[in-house]
Amino acid sequence: MEGGGGQELSTDNVKGIVLALLSSGFIGASFIIKKKGLRRAAVASGIRAGVGGYSYLLEPLWWVGMITMIVGEIANFVAYAFAPAVLVTPLGALSIIVSAVLAHFILNERLHALGVLGCVMCIAGSVVIVIHAPQEQEITSVREIWNMAIQPAFLLYVASVIVVVFVLVFHFSPLYGQSNVLIYTAICSLMGSLSVMSVKALGTSLKLTFEGTNQLVYPETWFFMLVVATCVLTQMNYLNKALDTFNTAIVSPIYYVMFTTLTILASVIMFKDWSGQSLGSITSEICGLIVVLSGTILLHVTKDYERIPQSRSIYAPLSPSLTTRLNGDLLKHVEGERNSDEEKALRRQEMY
Repeated sequence: MEGGGGQELSTDNVKGIVLALLSSGFIGASFIIKKKGLRRAAVASGIRAGVGGYSYLLEPLWWVGMITMIVGEIANFVAYAFAPAVLVTPLGALSIIVSAVLAHFILNERLHALGVLGCVMCIAGSVVIVIHAPQEQEITSVREIWNMAIQPAFLLYVASVIVVVFVLVFHFSPLYGQSNVLIYTAICSLMGSLSVMSVKALGTSLKLTFEGTNQLVYPETWFFMLVVATCVLTQMNYLNKALDTFNTAIVSPIYYVMFTTLTILASVIMFKDWSGQSLGSITSEICGLIVVLSGTILLHVTKDYERIPQSRSIYAPLSPSLTTRLNGDLLKHVEGERNSDEEKALRRQEMY
C-alpha cells in the first residue's frame, strides 16, 4: 500500500489507522447508549438535558455510554500520536456507520437503501484517504509543536474560533439552541478542532516520554493538557444538549462533517500536513474527503426523512437543511399557545 505521494504507508500510520478504526466502533456505539440513557433520565426526572437538566448524571446507562466513548476517545487520542490528523480524523466516518446501524435496530431510526449507499460512500472515501495519506512528521520535542502552534496563521485561526464560540454560546444558544441543530454542533466542532490539535501535541509528548525523552518537564506539555481538558468538557456539555434535543440521525452526521472539516483545516495550518505531497495526492485526499462527507450527508437526509411517522408528516418533505432554515418561524407558529419551557422542548423533539 502506498501513501503520501508514492511512499509506503509507514508502520506508525498503520498503527494510527488500526486505533482509529477501533475508536470509531466504540464511539459509534456510545452515541446510541448515551441516547437511551438520556431518554431514561428524562422520563425519570421530567427535566431533559436539552433544557438544562443534569439528571442523566444519575443514570447508569448514560455512564456506560460515557465510558464506551472514553475508551473510543483514548484509542483516538493514541492514534493522533502515530498518524497525521488528515488521516485519522476522516476515519471517524465509520463511527457514523456504527451509529446508524445500531440506531436502526435499537432506536427504531430506520436505515434503508440510500442510507446503505451513504455508508458505502463513507467507506470508499476513507479507503482513498488512507491510500494517499501523508506521512507523519518526525517530532523530537514538544517545543517543536509549540513553535507550530504560535505561528501567526494558526494563532489567527485560534482567535477566530474563540470569538465565534463565545458568540454562539452567549448569544445564539439561548435564542436558537433548542430549534436549530447547527448551534450546539458548531460549538462542539469548533472546540473539537482545537482539542484535536492539543491532543496530538499531548499524545506526541507522552509518546516521546515513554520512549525515554521526558517531555513532562516542559510547561508546554501541561498547557496542552489544560487546553484538552477545557475543550473536551465543553464538547461533552453541548453534545449532550444536541443529542437530547435532536434526532441522533441529525446530530451525528452534522457533527462529523463540521468537526472533520474544521479539524483538517486546523491541522493543515498548524502541522502543514500537505507540505511535500504531490498535487495528485492532495487532490485524491480532498476527493476522498468529499466522498466521505457526501456519504454522511446522504445518510443523514435519508434517515431523518424516513424516521418521521406519516401522521406527523407536515415537515417530512423538507430536507434537514431546509428544515433548519425554516424551523425558527414554523416552531413559533406551532407553539404559540404553549406556555411552559418543558412543553416547548418536548414538541421540538417530536418534530425531529
